[in-house]
Amino acid sequence: MALWGRVIWREGADGLSQLVAGYLALTVLGLHGFGLLRDGLGFVWMGWLIAVVIASDVAGYFIGRVVGGPKFWPSVSPKKTWSGTVAGWIAAAGVGAAFAGPLGAGGALVALSVVVAAAGQGGDIAESALKRRAGVKDSSQLIPGHGGLADRFDAMLAAALVAWIALLTGLVA
Repeated sequence: MALWGRVIWREGADGLSQLVAGYLALTVLGLHGFGLLRDGLGFVWMGWLIAVVIASDVAGYFIGRVVGGPKFWPSVSPKKTWSGTVAGWIAAAGVGAAFAGPLGAGGALVALSVVVAAAGQGGDIAESALKRRAGVKDSSQLIPGHGGLADRFDAMLAAALVAWIALLTGLVA
């Protein structure tokens, strides 16, 4: 919230108000999706969602640092690489495969896991773009050096939103 306030203050009431409002709306929908997923599918599905996001993030970070290569979107997130992005998708597929049997979801969960991981990566990129636009490194000072508090949840909220949409459309459950 502090980041959004700073963006609006810096850019004026009209400059980024639509961008900030859109990001806020997606955040609220992601939180709503969390609740609906938990209530509609249960805690094992929530475990799958959390595992997908964490595996994607961790694999992306480590493989991106070790392998390197072309940058994913250097003007928004200069350290993200294509190797890390793809590693995140592969890790998410592995999580999907591990959860497919216990959840009775079959092989479709592997593909959905990759889509959910990509959504999580998109949430991270969106929050990074918002920070760059605001001219700040961290979204808050609560977790200094880690991008701020919003960096801990941006991927999870975007992933929850996509998983919720998959539930609504009958792709899971």
